[in-house]
Amino acid sequence: MTEAVHHPSVLIPRESAPAAPAPVTSRARVGVFELRWGNDAPASLVVPSSTHSGRPGVGLVEVFTSTEQRARTSQAYWRSAVGERLRVQGSQVIAEPDAVRAVVVQSDAVSGIEVRTTVTAPTGTSTARIESEIRNAGREAVVIAAISSATIGFGRSARDLDEMVWGSAASEWLAEDRWSEVPLRTLLPDISLALHAQDARGHAGLTSHGGWSSGEHVPCGYVSRADGETLAWQIETSAGWRADLCQARDGGVLSLLGPTDLEHQWAHELLPGEAFTAVPVVLAVAPKSPGGPGSPGGPASRGGPGSPGDALGELTRYRRWLRGAAGAQHLPVVYNDFMNTLMGQPTTDELLPLVRRAAEAGVEVFCIDAGWFADPAIGDWWSTVGEWREAPARFPDGGLRRVIDAIRDAGMAPGLWLEPEVVGVDSPAASRLPDEAFFQRFGQRVQEDRRYHLDFRHPAARAHLDATVDHLVEEFGIRYLKLDYNINPGAGTEHHATTAGDGLLAHTRAFRDWLVRVQERHPSLRLENCSSGAMRADYALLAVTHLQSTSDQQDFRLYPPIAASAPASILPEQCGNWAYPARDMSAEETAFTLVTGLSGRLYLSGFLDELRPDQRARIAEAVALHKDLRDSLTTALPFWPLGLPAWDDEALCLGLRTADADLLFVWDRDAAPAAFTIPGVAGETEVLFPADGAGWGLDAGPGGLEVSTPAGIGARVLRVTRG
Repeated sequence: MTEAVHHPSVLIPRESAPAAPAPVTSRARVGVFELRWGNDAPASLVVPSSTHSGRPGVGLVEVFTSTEQRARTSQAYWRSAVGERLRVQGSQVIAEPDAVRAVVVQSDAVSGIEVRTTVTAPTGTSTARIESEIRNAGREAVVIAAISSATIGFGRSARDLDEMVWGSAASEWLAEDRWSEVPLRTLLPDISLALHAQDARGHAGLTSHGGWSSGEHVPCGYVSRADGETLAWQIETSAGWRADLCQARDGGVLSLLGPTDLEHQWAHELLPGEAFTAVPVVLAVAPKSPGGPGSPGGPASRGGPGSPGDALGELTRYRRWLRGAAGAQHLPVVYNDFMNTLMGQPTTDELLPLVRRAAEAGVEVFCIDAGWFADPAIGDWWSTVGEWREAPARFPDGGLRRVIDAIRDAGMAPGLWLEPEVVGVDSPAASRLPDEAFFQRFGQRVQEDRRYHLDFRHPAARAHLDATVDHLVEEFGIRYLKLDYNINPGAGTEHHATTAGDGLLAHTRAFRDWLVRVQERHPSLRLENCSSGAMRADYALLAVTHLQSTSDQQDFRLYPPIAASAPASILPEQCGNWAYPARDMSAEETAFTLVTGLSGRLYLSGFLDELRPDQRARIAEAVALHKDLRDSLTTALPFWPLGLPAWDDEALCLGLRTADADLLFVWDRDAAPAAFTIPGVAGETEVLFPADGAGWGLDAGPGGLEVSTPAGIGARVLRVTRG
């Protein structure tokens, strides 16, 4: 009696089955990474020089469909049925001036799904950008329920996980970028997998919800080993995403995904011949650090043995490559009238004194924030937005043009606040635009806090905003737009989409394309990616915009941990850190808020016309220093000699490593006199700001720079020239 075994398309009697061909391993090198595959296995991503990052046998791309989920039961986004069957049909390595690209095409003979993956390694970085196109090469429609943009193994055994930490950043309005580490075993407990002769079935990780891509968690993080080897990641989408962790008998697995069916109500139907592009993701690796804890090249975060600083530095290099020529553009000093100042109620009488004082301080862009479009008699204008035309009653005797002309006459470029994706329920635009131009669920418009959400896939939505921007640029000469995003619309829109999450992702991609086209029409226009602080700070958008407001936090004492941590996920030259001096601040408090601004892109606010002369002089000093330092921001790499700060830390330090020196931004939030050591800092130290700052002791010690401060909060900008 013969026994039969099931193959994808035919039953073959075992006694007559041909001998299985010997496995053949093929390789394609791309930067520090390598693609490997065999005739019996899908392509996987490894790092040949590492025993931490990348493990052969872990398929790079996983595809889950509505009818086929996993090949082996679990909750993790690993070992999908389709992914296990993918086999490489062809590959190519392309060398370009700024990167090496490897393209590999895989197919599944059962479902007809074809996956074309491009792995790009930018020159001069230890990173790889992974992009995949999923094509239905079969004869029947396929509904994709989830795609792992990249799946990669880490470690070589279960024991390796005992010495690893998981680093991630929680986020919240007014409390963004709160980085922390937890032992990996806290998330993936040791459950004696070897004894059970199976891999685990559980998982852990991070998930976004709705349209605030960084509203709960920053879309990047890392896995770090005790000796400092680190695997860092970044997901580039303004829609849903998930970073998923699981464990196998031979180590851990990290899957990076865009939106999914289970978490984001996402699915996408592919008819025969149709294709879908998965969300791009980036991986960065750093070898074990030769430096000790706290050194600029050594461990950079608290709470564990990891060394993410070098890997986060690689992501910094990658982000500059991604932005390309946009990163070389002029970095103007911006004043905005909102924070702790006019708070969305600008008028001619309030603005003109601020314009004069901002110009005296050396500001280059004066941005009028929200409210310029609203009649002052309305009071709460939240539900009326969407027309984006000036309110004559708010600007008597010359209208908004009078203020714009005053800004220009003072030598500054004019800017305005805009929230392009929303229309208030009481706005005339709400009735003028068709229902199809808005997000819809179950046949009705989606409403969030008295606002509708536009769908930028619809030509009427784009035309409405094109006319708005063209009018502002051509009629008023606007050169800067602060683009806000203050509502989270939920799962998305079902109109012309397989699911609501599918509609949300399609909208965010259409919005990004709109931003690109706007700048093609108006190349002198600069765009700020404000999103209710930093609730949508992702590199789908930051790749095509110029500045990211890092927070809406109005308490200057609470801002430093946000500003110090932001360069872990945002380029230093894009970190718009607010500084808002007030008349009732002491000299040290004034310097404190200005140091916060100087630690990235100085973003000024406050009633400059009410300040004391010594405060105005201090602002002018800060602006002049920022102009001296800003070019170095575009090449600086961040590091954290005291560790990525905890929310309630009293001593905080952000380092920016330039070609010949380290810039240190140091805050002391202890009301009592304090003494602490900044480890790993060696070299000639000078105080850059405030120039006449006294009272801080700065002495070279065996463990680094020894700092002593008097009672009360304070902050300094230091430059340490390396020997």
